Amino acid sequence: MSDTILAIDIGSTKICALIAEIDDHRVTLQGQGIIKSQGIKKGAIINIDLASKSIKKAINDAKRMAGSNIGSATVSISNAYAKSLNSTGIVNIPHKEISIKEINRVMQTALYNANVPNEYEVVHVLPYNFRVDEQDYIEDPYGMNASRLEVDVNIIMTQKSNLSNLKKAVRSAGIDIDGIVLSGYASAIATMNEDEKELGVAVIDLGGQTSNLVIHAGNSIKYNDFLAVGSNHITNDLSMALHTPLQIAENVKIRHGNLLESSNELIELPIIGDKESKNEVSLEIVHSVIYSRVEEALILLSKSLDKSTLKKQIGAGLILTGGMTKLKGIRELAQVIFSGMPVRVAYPHTLNGLFEELKDPAFSTVVGLLLYNSGSHTQYEINFQQELLHSKEKYQDDLSNIKIGHMEEDIEQPIEIKSKKIVKDITEERSIIFDDLPDFGENKNPLKKVANWARQLF
Repeated sequence: MSDTILAIDIGSTKICALIAEIDDHRVTLQGQGIIKSQGIKKGAIINIDLASKSIKKAINDAKRMAGSNIGSATVSISNAYAKSLNSTGIVNIPHKEISIKEINRVMQTALYNANVPNEYEVVHVLPYNFRVDEQDYIEDPYGMNASRLEVDVNIIMTQKSNLSNLKKAVRSAGIDIDGIVLSGYASAIATMNEDEKELGVAVIDLGGQTSNLVIHAGNSIKYNDFLAVGSNHITNDLSMALHTPLQIAENVKIRHGNLLESSNELIELPIIGDKESKNEVSLEIVHSVIYSRVEEALILLSKSLDKSTLKKQIGAGLILTGGMTKLKGIRELAQVIFSGMPVRVAYPHTLNGLFEELKDPAFSTVVGLLLYNSGSHTQYEINFQQELLHSKEKYQDDLSNIKIGHMEEDIEQPIEIKSKKIVKDITEERSIIFDDLPDFGENKNPLKKVANWARQLF
């Protein structure tokens, strides 16, 4: 059975809406809408009306292309006002086998134990380490035999006021929100491969006005941070240094942005406020301005990585994505600043029907939103709607799931299993008070023995 989903990346420089069909975890893109952002600055909504109009236009473009009238969406939320904290949950396993019920219980316990500030609302509860009895670093505890289950989680939350403004802007555009995903988390989903998840990796999304850092170690995201610096700051710096309009500075950045080498070549640029005169500028100045801003941003992100104390858990190195990564030489500069760490520039994973325009690092977040909906989220995470996300089949929590003894197909079932079925049948189909049953001597009544055994077991 296929589902149609709408993903909206609400960024500081652009709003991108994608409509796709998901059929058995297979994502097929059907429509897109990309609009310049209005009413959004450094990841936060500063004008709900303008933001809503931009969102609505992007959604309508995507609907028109897809021929769909979808009414709900999964949206990204900026790392700008997100915080995270760690927590631990511990539960006993009464039936000695870990089911979805027990996993949900331990996750909810970890959330309950966390000291979430009143002004914040939880967006993700991400498990990065399970412990079964004394055994640590369990990848998937489902189905294991144990007497105790523990979990370490990273709880990502955002300010209620910021979240409320986001909801208002999206709902004013005529769309309900059925999911919220941290933008850095979505970018990581869209760019990481399985080896990088296994070894541990840092993902940096260098956007228009903001940069996000997330660290994936263990089973999930363990750390996230935010920097209010992006490629638009390079444009602003160039505009001021060269005394030229912003649009001209943007064109200079795109055409001549090179972090590897400078040039003495001169170019003519218009002067701000003077349409008739032009100014000759050396490309060496252009190189110096761009290099200084990018170096500053990467150094600040490197310090954040050191602050995380997780550097030793990042065996796969660093992934760079986002629009700023199109600057020539950014990978080489990052390798120098991040102490020789392996660095690669990542494009989002390819989807069926993905338009050429979207095969760009600038669209990693919105592609990650689609993949999140298709099941690429962290196994057993609790989402924004307080639901446990997992890929297991629905677990029937009844007595038939409890196996006692060792059973083969050709061997007669042990007496305990037969007795369990008797108890289930009797208790479901008839109202019998076992204590009122007649006794045929000391412990001679078989039904009474079964009842006593059931009480001890449960």
